[in-house]
Amino acid sequence: MKVVVLAIGRPALLFRDAILEYERRAAHYWTLDVIEVKEEKAGRNLPPERVRAVEADRLLERVPPGLEVFALTRTGEAWSSERLAQHLQQRALASHPGTAFLIGGAFGLGETALAQATRRLSLSAFTLPHELARLFLAEQLYRAGSIARGEPYHKAVQKRESRGQLE
Repeated sequence: MKVVVLAIGRPALLFRDAILEYERRAAHYWTLDVIEVKEEKAGRNLPPERVRAVEADRLLERVPPGLEVFALTRTGEAWSSERLAQHLQQRALASHPGTAFLIGGAFGLGETALAQATRRLSLSAFTLPHELARLFLAEQLYRAGSIARGEPYHKAVQKRESRGQLE
């Protein structure tokens, strides 16, 4: 199944290697496309609301047709790694064309992106820099792939062990 990550801007050196490593790992499980979209520079003549709107338009025009769209936003639904894995696996088994994840820029996602998203997903209740959100997403896509394939996942095993259930 195709998974597309559409992100505003390119990661700075601080996050770049970690992001690329987890995207490489996630690509072992999903057909992963990462599309970096030009960020809009804010200034005196361009308020944050306008920056979000311009960036949202740029993101949406790059979403491949037929894909389910997740908008990553602090106010979205909080899913576990297992739920994400189950959702992506169900989509793959149903021969769904894929899922796109939208990551806004420094000011977040614009209203058009939020309105056109099939789902809103939160990576954390904390406000995250967009580069850190991309790193978190890449790691979760990698983890979802390993869970979906039944590979060892120590946190899930620990949860079951703590309830007295061993696999």
